[in-house]
Amino acid sequence: MVQAMADKPLILALANPEPEIRPEAAKAARPDSIIATGRSDYPNQVNNVLCFPFIFQGALDVGATTINEEMKLAATRAIAALAKEDVSDVVADAYGRRDIRFGAEYLIPAPFDPRPITAVAPAVAEAAMTSGIATRPLADLKAYRDRLQGFVYRSDTIMQPVFAAASKVQKRVAYAEDEDDRVLRAVQVAVEEGLAEPLLIGRLEVIRTKIHQLGLRLTEGCDYQAVNVDDEAHLGELAEDYYQLRRRHGLARDTALAEMRRNNTLIGAMLVGRGRG
Repeated sequence: MVQAMADKPLILALANPEPEIRPEAAKAARPDSIIATGRSDYPNQVNNVLCFPFIFQGALDVGATTINEEMKLAATRAIAALAKEDVSDVVADAYGRRDIRFGAEYLIPAPFDPRPITAVAPAVAEAAMTSGIATRPLADLKAYRDRLQGFVYRSDTIMQPVFAAASKVQKRVAYAEDEDDRVLRAVQVAVEEGLAEPLLIGRLEVIRTKIHQLGLRLTEGCDYQAVNVDDEAHLGELAEDYYQLRRRHGLARDTALAEMRRNNTLIGAMLVGRGRG
């Protein structure tokens, strides 16, 4: 039956504990198949815990008189959009893997993803208000999302005033370890929240490849500027500045250049000194 299906068949084998067809059997018959099950030991687990708690949360918070189709659709669309979003370091830790990216193996967030409360509940609440069944409409949806965010990430409650201040006075920030997945995800957050103008330091091809592999929405020259550590001429200029600063403390010119070649943090410090960070 699977072999007779059209290209890229979507197979929802949701019986538990034994699905109608095991994913490995379906893949053997049709390598292009996209499979979801009700089990946690396979990708794309369909679990009602992704929607029910947060539908109720949104409904109760606006005093909805019922749960209508508009609210259900809003929850569905919020979950679908969440699967396409960039995955933060916190979420990657929750999944226990770093290669999470929207595709055949990741069509739906996992039940232990910490983000649905901040995506689904506000969508449901907004749908209830729009459809006219909310008895306690929310005046500020963003404030509501921020409050829900505090339930999930307690550190956010402390950092929110810092983020708010940073977004008002946006500064260029030099990121020295830009071949690290966690740093690039942090850069994506900084861009989305309007917290800073990132200046990435590293090997340009590696940075571009990592951004593509992680599925980040970062465009060079638009979302961030980059400094290539393979640019010997530029490194030479920075090394000379460093030498002039430290020569009376015993720093040799050759040592300054060697340090600049191996230390991205030093490159960042010198760029800040030049007013570029």
